[in-house]
Amino acid sequence: MQGKSDFDAVEGFRGDAFFKQALGIGLLPSSPTLRQRLDAKASQMFEHVPPMIESLLAGQRPDYGVLPWPWLPLDVDTFAMDNGGTAKEGVGRTYAGVHGYCPLAAYLGEHGFCLELALRPGTQHSAAQTEFNVERIVPMAQRLSAAGPKAPLLLRMDAGLDSAKLMRAIDACNAPGLPQVDWLIKCNPRGTDAAGLAGQLDAGLWQSPRPGKRVALWEDTLVVPGIEHPRRRVLRLVERTIDRRGQQLLVAQYELEGWSTSLPAHLGAQDLIALYAGHGTHEQFHAEFKSELDLQRLPSGKFDTNHLVCQLAALAMNVLRLMGQRALLGPDAPIRHAAKRRRIKTVMQELIYRAGRIVEHARRFVLGLGANDRAATAFARLHGELAGAVAATP
Repeated sequence: MQGKSDFDAVEGFRGDAFFKQALGIGLLPSSPTLRQRLDAKASQMFEHVPPMIESLLAGQRPDYGVLPWPWLPLDVDTFAMDNGGTAKEGVGRTYAGVHGYCPLAAYLGEHGFCLELALRPGTQHSAAQTEFNVERIVPMAQRLSAAGPKAPLLLRMDAGLDSAKLMRAIDACNAPGLPQVDWLIKCNPRGTDAAGLAGQLDAGLWQSPRPGKRVALWEDTLVVPGIEHPRRRVLRLVERTIDRRGQQLLVAQYELEGWSTSLPAHLGAQDLIALYAGHGTHEQFHAEFKSELDLQRLPSGKFDTNHLVCQLAALAMNVLRLMGQRALLGPDAPIRHAAKRRRIKTVMQELIYRAGRIVEHARRFVLGLGANDRAATAFARLHGELAGAVAATP
Protein backbone atom coordinates (compact mmCIF):
# COMPACT_ATOMS: atom_id res chain seq x y z
CA MET A 1 0.00 0.00 0.00
CA GLN A 2 3.02 2.28 0.40
CA GLY A 3 4.65 1.33 -2.88
CA LYS A 4 7.42 -0.71 -1.26
CA SER A 5 7.90 -3.95 -3.15
CA ASP A 6 11.27 -5.20 -1.86
CA PHE A 7 11.53 -7.67 1.02
CA ASP A 8 13.93 -5.51 3.05
CA ALA A 9 11.24 -2.83 3.42
CA VAL A 10 9.52 -4.98 6.08
CA GLU A 11 12.42 -4.39 8.47
CA GLY A 12 11.26 -0.82 9.07
CA PHE A 13 7.96 -2.07 10.50
CA ARG A 14 9.16 -4.89 12.77
CA GLY A 15 9.08 -2.67 15.86
CA ASP A 16 5.85 -0.90 14.93
CA ALA A 17 3.08 -2.13 17.26
CA PHE A 18 0.32 -0.31 15.36
CA PHE A 19 1.37 -1.93 12.08
CA LYS A 20 0.96 -5.41 13.56
CA GLN A 21 -2.26 -4.46 15.32
CA ALA A 22 -3.76 -2.99 12.13
CA LEU A 23 -3.00 -6.19 10.19
CA GLY A 24 -4.14 -8.45 13.02
CA ILE A 25 -0.84 -10.33 13.33
CA GLY A 26 1.16 -11.07 16.43
CA LEU A 27 4.63 -11.39 14.94
CA LEU A 28 6.16 -9.79 11.85
CA PRO A 29 8.72 -11.96 10.02
CA SER A 30 12.16 -10.74 9.07
CA SER A 31 12.94 -10.08 5.42
CA PRO A 32 14.83 -13.40 4.92
CA THR A 33 11.96 -15.33 6.54
CA LEU A 34 9.38 -13.48 4.44
CA ARG A 35 11.34 -14.26 1.27
CA GLN A 36 11.68 -17.95 2.17
CA ARG A 37 7.99 -18.33 3.02
CA LEU A 38 6.84 -16.72 -0.21
CA ASP A 39 9.26 -18.80 -2.27
CA ALA A 40 7.93 -21.96 -0.60
CA LYS A 41 4.20 -21.19 -0.67
CA ALA A 42 3.71 -18.81 -3.64
CA SER A 43 2.22 -21.34 -6.06
CA GLN A 44 -0.28 -22.50 -3.42
CA MET A 45 -1.60 -18.95 -2.99
CA PHE A 46 -2.31 -18.13 -6.66
CA GLU A 47 -5.91 -19.30 -6.60
CA HIS A 48 -6.79 -17.24 -3.50
CA VAL A 49 -6.08 -13.73 -4.83
CA PRO A 50 -8.61 -13.51 -7.74
CA PRO A 51 -11.58 -14.31 -5.43
CA MET A 52 -10.29 -11.63 -3.04
CA ILE A 53 -10.27 -9.06 -5.86
CA GLU A 54 -13.77 -10.05 -6.98
CA SER A 55 -15.11 -10.04 -3.42
CA LEU A 56 -13.64 -6.59 -2.78
CA LEU A 57 -15.13 -5.02 -5.91
CA ALA A 58 -18.47 -6.82 -5.63
CA GLY A 59 -18.85 -5.75 -2.02
CA GLN A 60 -17.87 -2.11 -2.50
CA ARG A 61 -19.56 -1.61 -5.90
CA PRO A 62 -17.32 1.25 -7.07
CA ASP A 63 -17.98 3.63 -9.94
CA TYR A 64 -16.12 1.71 -12.66
CA GLY A 65 -16.65 4.37 -15.32
CA VAL A 66 -19.15 3.34 -18.01
CA LEU A 67 -18.79 4.61 -21.57
CA PRO A 68 -21.48 7.00 -22.89
CA TRP A 69 -22.77 4.45 -25.46
CA PRO A 70 -23.14 2.70 -22.84
CA TRP A 71 -20.66 -0.16 -22.48
CA LEU A 72 -18.43 -1.05 -19.57
CA PRO A 73 -14.91 -1.25 -21.05
CA LEU A 74 -12.59 -4.12 -20.22
CA ASP A 75 -9.08 -3.27 -21.44
CA VAL A 76 -6.57 -6.11 -21.76
CA ASP A 77 -2.95 -5.54 -22.73
CA THR A 78 0.63 -6.54 -22.00
CA PHE A 79 3.48 -4.22 -21.05
CA ALA A 80 7.20 -4.52 -20.42
CA MET A 81 8.93 -4.54 -17.02
CA ASP A 82 12.63 -3.80 -17.28
CA ASN A 83 14.59 -6.25 -15.10
CA GLY A 84 17.82 -6.10 -17.09
CA GLY A 85 21.12 -7.03 -15.47
CA THR A 86 19.55 -9.79 -13.37
CA ALA A 87 19.39 -13.58 -13.55
CA LYS A 88 15.76 -13.82 -12.39
CA GLU A 89 13.72 -16.75 -13.60
CA GLY A 90 11.71 -15.88 -16.71
CA VAL A 91 13.61 -12.73 -17.66
CA GLY A 92 14.05 -12.38 -21.43
CA ARG A 93 14.17 -9.85 -24.24
CA THR A 94 10.76 -8.19 -24.53
CA TYR A 95 9.01 -6.59 -27.50
CA ALA A 96 10.09 -3.20 -26.07
CA GLY A 97 13.76 -4.12 -26.50
CA VAL A 98 14.55 -4.45 -22.77
CA HIS A 99 15.26 -7.58 -20.75
CA GLY A 100 12.52 -8.31 -18.26
CA TYR A 101 8.94 -9.54 -18.05
CA CYS A 102 5.77 -8.93 -20.08
CA PRO A 103 2.81 -9.20 -17.68
CA LEU A 104 -0.77 -9.17 -18.92
CA ALA A 105 -3.10 -6.68 -17.22
CA ALA A 106 -6.89 -6.39 -17.36
CA TYR A 107 -8.65 -3.19 -16.26
CA LEU A 108 -12.40 -2.90 -15.77
CA GLY A 109 -14.00 0.47 -16.46
CA GLU A 110 -12.55 3.83 -17.42
CA HIS A 111 -11.31 4.35 -13.85
CA GLY A 112 -8.90 1.43 -14.01
CA PHE A 113 -9.88 -1.28 -11.53
CA CYS A 114 -7.46 -4.14 -12.11
CA LEU A 115 -8.95 -7.63 -12.37
CA GLU A 116 -5.68 -9.40 -13.08
CA LEU A 117 -1.96 -8.75 -13.37
CA ALA A 118 -0.56 -12.04 -14.67
CA LEU A 119 3.22 -12.23 -14.86
CA ARG A 120 4.69 -13.66 -18.07
CA PRO A 121 8.21 -14.39 -19.31
CA GLY A 122 9.71 -11.58 -21.32
CA THR A 123 9.92 -13.67 -24.49
CA GLN A 124 6.26 -14.75 -24.50
CA HIS A 125 4.17 -13.35 -27.34
CA SER A 126 1.21 -11.20 -26.28
CA ALA A 127 -1.38 -13.55 -27.80
CA ALA A 128 0.21 -16.80 -26.62
CA GLN A 129 -2.04 -18.61 -24.11
CA THR A 130 -4.09 -15.44 -23.61
CA GLU A 131 -7.32 -17.36 -24.23
CA PHE A 132 -6.85 -18.92 -20.77
CA ASN A 133 -6.67 -15.44 -19.22
CA VAL A 134 -9.79 -14.42 -21.16
CA GLU A 135 -11.69 -17.47 -19.89
CA ARG A 136 -10.96 -16.30 -16.34
CA ILE A 137 -11.14 -12.51 -16.67
CA VAL A 138 -14.31 -12.08 -18.76
CA PRO A 139 -16.64 -14.15 -16.52
CA MET A 140 -15.36 -12.21 -13.50
CA ALA A 141 -16.08 -8.93 -15.28
CA GLN A 142 -19.55 -10.19 -16.22
CA ARG A 143 -20.34 -11.05 -12.60
CA LEU A 144 -19.09 -7.67 -11.39
CA SER A 145 -21.13 -5.85 -14.02
CA ALA A 146 -24.22 -7.86 -13.10
CA ALA A 147 -23.72 -6.90 -9.44
CA GLY A 148 -23.04 -3.25 -10.21
CA PRO A 149 -23.70 -1.13 -13.31
CA LYS A 150 -25.51 -3.95 -15.19
CA ALA A 151 -23.95 -2.78 -18.45
CA PRO A 152 -22.75 -4.86 -21.41
CA LEU A 153 -19.00 -5.33 -21.64
CA LEU A 154 -16.69 -4.10 -24.39
CA LEU A 155 -13.35 -5.91 -24.46
CA ARG A 156 -10.68 -3.74 -26.10
CA MET A 157 -7.28 -5.10 -27.14
CA ASP A 158 -4.44 -3.90 -29.34
CA ALA A 159 -2.92 -5.45 -32.46
CA GLY A 160 -0.68 -7.81 -30.51
CA LEU A 161 -3.81 -9.68 -29.44
CA ASP A 162 -5.42 -9.85 -32.90
CA SER A 163 -6.19 -13.55 -32.94
CA ALA A 164 -9.14 -15.64 -34.13
CA LYS A 165 -8.59 -17.94 -31.15
CA LEU A 166 -9.13 -15.03 -28.76
CA MET A 167 -12.23 -13.88 -30.64
CA ARG A 168 -13.72 -17.35 -30.28
CA ALA A 169 -12.83 -17.45 -26.58
CA ILE A 170 -14.55 -14.09 -25.98
CA ASP A 171 -17.69 -15.09 -27.89
CA ALA A 172 -17.86 -18.33 -25.89
CA CYS A 173 -18.26 -16.27 -22.69
CA ASN A 174 -21.70 -15.05 -23.76
CA ALA A 175 -24.23 -17.03 -21.77
CA PRO A 176 -27.86 -16.51 -20.72
CA GLY A 177 -28.29 -14.45 -17.58
CA LEU A 178 -24.93 -12.65 -17.89
CA PRO A 179 -24.11 -9.26 -19.47
CA GLN A 180 -23.33 -9.35 -23.21
CA VAL A 181 -19.64 -9.24 -24.14
CA ASP A 182 -18.53 -7.53 -27.36
CA TRP A 183 -14.99 -7.02 -28.55
CA LEU A 184 -13.04 -4.31 -30.37
CA ILE A 185 -9.54 -5.34 -31.42
CA LYS A 186 -6.93 -3.41 -33.36
CA CYS A 187 -6.00 -5.26 -36.54
CA ASN A 188 -2.51 -6.47 -37.29
CA PRO A 189 -1.81 -5.67 -41.01
CA ARG A 190 0.66 -8.60 -41.16
CA GLY A 191 2.62 -7.37 -44.17
CA THR A 192 -0.30 -6.04 -46.23
CA ASP A 193 0.88 -4.04 -49.25
CA ALA A 194 -0.62 -0.65 -48.33
CA ALA A 195 0.60 1.04 -51.54
CA GLY A 196 -0.96 -1.66 -53.71
CA LEU A 197 -4.18 -1.46 -51.71
CA ALA A 198 -4.32 2.30 -52.27
CA GLY A 199 -4.30 1.77 -56.02
CA GLN A 200 -7.28 -0.61 -55.81
CA LEU A 201 -9.58 1.63 -53.77
CA ASP A 202 -12.46 3.51 -55.33
CA ALA A 203 -11.74 7.21 -55.80
CA GLY A 204 -14.90 8.13 -53.90
CA LEU A 205 -13.49 6.72 -50.64
CA TRP A 206 -10.68 9.25 -50.44
CA GLN A 207 -10.86 12.51 -48.52
CA SER A 208 -8.21 15.24 -48.26
CA PRO A 209 -8.10 16.90 -44.82
CA ARG A 210 -5.07 18.97 -45.95
CA PRO A 211 -2.79 19.30 -49.00
CA GLY A 212 -0.51 16.29 -49.31
CA LYS A 213 -2.67 13.98 -47.20
CA ARG A 214 -5.48 11.64 -48.25
CA VAL A 215 -7.53 9.36 -45.99
CA ALA A 216 -9.75 6.44 -47.04
CA LEU A 217 -12.14 4.85 -44.55
CA TRP A 218 -14.28 1.79 -45.31
CA GLU A 219 -15.77 -1.38 -43.82
CA ASP A 220 -15.28 -5.05 -44.68
CA THR A 221 -16.99 -8.23 -43.56
CA LEU A 222 -14.86 -10.33 -41.23
CA VAL A 223 -15.37 -14.08 -41.20
CA VAL A 224 -13.85 -15.70 -38.10
CA PRO A 225 -13.47 -19.50 -38.27
CA GLY A 226 -15.54 -21.08 -35.52
CA ILE A 227 -17.91 -18.10 -35.11
CA GLU A 228 -21.28 -18.56 -36.76
CA HIS A 229 -22.13 -15.00 -37.82
CA PRO A 230 -19.73 -12.68 -39.72
CA ARG A 231 -18.26 -9.72 -37.89
CA ARG A 232 -17.15 -6.29 -39.08
CA ARG A 233 -13.78 -4.78 -39.78
CA VAL A 234 -13.12 -1.07 -40.23
CA LEU A 235 -10.02 -0.08 -42.23
CA ARG A 236 -8.34 3.29 -42.58
CA LEU A 237 -5.59 4.03 -45.09
CA VAL A 238 -3.61 7.27 -44.89
CA GLU A 239 -1.48 8.48 -47.82
CA ARG A 240 1.03 11.30 -47.24
CA THR A 241 2.97 13.10 -49.96
CA ILE A 242 3.72 16.10 -47.72
CA ASP A 243 4.66 15.48 -44.08
CA ARG A 244 3.30 17.41 -41.11
CA ARG A 245 6.16 19.94 -41.33
CA GLY A 246 5.37 20.79 -44.92
CA GLN A 247 8.27 18.83 -46.41
CA GLN A 248 7.54 17.36 -49.85
CA LEU A 249 8.18 13.60 -49.86
CA LEU A 250 9.93 11.91 -52.78
CA VAL A 251 7.95 8.70 -52.21
CA ALA A 252 4.45 8.64 -50.81
CA GLN A 253 4.07 7.18 -47.30
CA TYR A 254 1.18 4.86 -46.43
CA GLU A 255 -0.26 3.93 -43.05
CA LEU A 256 -2.87 1.18 -42.78
CA GLU A 257 -4.93 0.68 -39.62
CA GLY A 258 -7.89 -1.54 -38.86
CA TRP A 259 -10.31 -2.50 -36.11
CA SER A 260 -12.21 -5.78 -35.86
CA THR A 261 -15.39 -5.82 -33.83
CA SER A 262 -18.55 -7.67 -32.88
CA LEU A 263 -20.39 -4.42 -32.11
CA PRO A 264 -23.76 -3.82 -33.84
CA ALA A 265 -24.02 -2.12 -37.23
CA HIS A 266 -25.64 1.08 -35.93
CA LEU A 267 -22.19 2.15 -34.71
CA GLY A 268 -20.35 3.61 -37.68
CA ALA A 269 -16.67 3.55 -38.50
CA GLN A 270 -15.93 6.84 -36.73
CA ASP A 271 -17.80 5.64 -33.64
CA LEU A 272 -15.65 2.50 -33.49
CA ILE A 273 -12.44 4.48 -33.84
CA ALA A 274 -13.56 6.84 -31.06
CA LEU A 275 -14.42 3.87 -28.83
CA TYR A 276 -10.98 2.37 -29.37
CA ALA A 277 -9.21 5.68 -28.69
CA GLY A 278 -10.18 5.41 -25.02
CA HIS A 279 -8.15 2.18 -24.82
CA GLY A 280 -5.00 4.31 -24.65
CA THR A 281 -5.83 5.39 -21.09
CA HIS A 282 -4.68 1.99 -19.81
CA GLU A 283 -1.07 3.07 -20.42
CA GLN A 284 -1.47 5.36 -17.39
CA PHE A 285 -2.50 2.35 -15.29
CA HIS A 286 0.62 0.46 -16.43
CA ALA A 287 2.72 3.44 -15.34
CA GLU A 288 1.08 3.46 -11.90
CA PHE A 289 2.11 -0.15 -11.38
CA LYS A 290 5.68 0.40 -12.51
CA SER A 291 6.42 3.74 -10.84
CA GLU A 292 3.97 4.46 -8.02
CA LEU A 293 3.73 0.87 -6.75
CA ASP A 294 7.42 0.36 -7.60
CA LEU A 295 6.93 -2.83 -9.60
CA GLN A 296 9.31 -2.04 -12.43
CA ARG A 297 11.89 -4.40 -10.93
CA LEU A 298 10.38 -7.35 -9.12
CA PRO A 299 11.89 -8.45 -5.79
CA SER A 300 12.52 -12.19 -6.16
CA GLY A 301 14.60 -14.44 -8.36
CA LYS A 302 11.75 -16.98 -8.39
CA PHE A 303 9.10 -16.58 -11.08
CA ASP A 304 6.23 -17.89 -8.92
CA THR A 305 7.02 -15.45 -6.12
CA ASN A 306 7.12 -12.53 -8.52
CA HIS A 307 3.80 -13.68 -10.00
CA LEU A 308 2.24 -13.65 -6.53
CA VAL A 309 3.67 -10.17 -5.91
CA CYS A 310 1.97 -8.98 -9.12
CA GLN A 311 -1.35 -10.51 -8.06
CA LEU A 312 -1.16 -8.82 -4.65
CA ALA A 313 -0.21 -5.56 -6.38
CA ALA A 314 -3.47 -5.74 -8.37
CA LEU A 315 -5.37 -6.17 -5.10
CA ALA A 316 -3.50 -3.24 -3.53
CA MET A 317 -4.18 -1.03 -6.56
CA ASN A 318 -7.91 -1.71 -6.27
CA VAL A 319 -7.89 -0.87 -2.56
CA LEU A 320 -6.07 2.40 -3.26
CA ARG A 321 -8.37 3.15 -6.19
CA LEU A 322 -11.40 2.66 -3.92
CA MET A 323 -9.85 4.88 -1.25
CA GLY A 324 -9.28 7.64 -3.78
CA GLN A 325 -12.78 7.36 -5.16
CA ARG A 326 -14.44 7.41 -1.73
CA ALA A 327 -12.26 10.00 0.02
CA LEU A 328 -10.60 12.29 -2.54
CA LEU A 329 -13.53 13.26 -4.77
CA GLY A 330 -16.00 14.54 -2.16
CA PRO A 331 -16.57 18.05 -0.76
CA ASP A 332 -14.38 17.38 2.30
CA ALA A 333 -11.43 16.14 0.20
CA PRO A 334 -8.09 18.01 0.15
CA ILE A 335 -8.13 20.80 -2.42
CA ARG A 336 -7.06 19.54 -5.83
CA HIS A 337 -8.08 20.05 -9.43
CA ALA A 338 -11.35 18.47 -10.55
CA ALA A 339 -10.98 14.92 -11.84
CA LYS A 340 -12.94 11.71 -12.31
CA ARG A 341 -10.28 9.66 -10.53
CA ARG A 342 -7.10 10.20 -8.53
CA ARG A 343 -3.76 8.65 -9.35
CA ILE A 344 -2.38 6.05 -6.96
CA LYS A 345 0.44 8.44 -6.05
CA THR A 346 -2.09 11.08 -4.98
CA VAL A 347 -3.99 8.59 -2.83
CA MET A 348 -0.80 7.53 -1.05
CA GLN A 349 0.29 11.13 -0.50
CA GLU A 350 -3.06 12.28 0.89
CA LEU A 351 -4.27 9.21 2.80
CA ILE A 352 -1.32 6.89 3.49
CA TYR A 353 1.64 9.17 4.19
CA ARG A 354 -0.10 10.98 7.05
CA ALA A 355 1.56 12.42 10.13
CA GLY A 356 -0.15 11.10 13.24
CA ARG A 357 0.37 10.02 16.79
CA ILE A 358 -0.36 6.51 18.09
CA VAL A 359 -1.50 6.34 21.71
CA GLU A 360 -2.08 3.08 23.56
CA HIS A 361 -4.53 3.60 26.40
CA ALA A 362 -6.90 1.30 28.25
CA ARG A 363 -5.94 -1.60 25.97
CA ARG A 364 -6.92 0.43 22.94
CA PHE A 365 -4.95 2.12 20.20
CA VAL A 366 -5.85 5.73 19.43
CA LEU A 367 -4.73 7.34 16.16
CA GLY A 368 -4.42 11.10 16.55
CA LEU A 369 -4.36 13.29 13.43
CA GLY A 370 -3.74 17.02 13.19
CA ALA A 371 -6.80 19.15 13.91
CA ASN A 372 -6.04 21.45 10.97
CA ASP A 373 -5.23 18.65 8.53
CA ARG A 374 -7.70 18.94 5.63
CA ALA A 375 -7.21 15.28 4.77
CA ALA A 376 -8.04 14.18 8.34
CA THR A 377 -11.78 14.66 7.80
CA ALA A 378 -11.75 12.60 4.61
CA PHE A 379 -9.52 10.00 6.28
CA ALA A 380 -11.86 9.64 9.28
CA ARG A 381 -14.92 9.39 7.04
CA LEU A 382 -13.29 6.73 4.86
CA HIS A 383 -12.11 4.79 7.93
CA GLY A 384 -15.65 4.77 9.31
CA GLU A 385 -17.13 3.57 6.01
CA LEU A 386 -14.60 0.77 5.62
CA ALA A 387 -14.90 -0.28 9.27
CA GLY A 388 -18.67 -0.48 8.85
CA ALA A 389 -18.31 -2.54 5.67
CA VAL A 390 -15.95 -4.97 7.39
CA ALA A 391 -18.30 -5.31 10.37
CA ALA A 392 -21.23 -6.04 8.06
CA THR A 393 -19.32 -8.75 6.18
CA PRO A 394 -20.53 -12.22 7.26
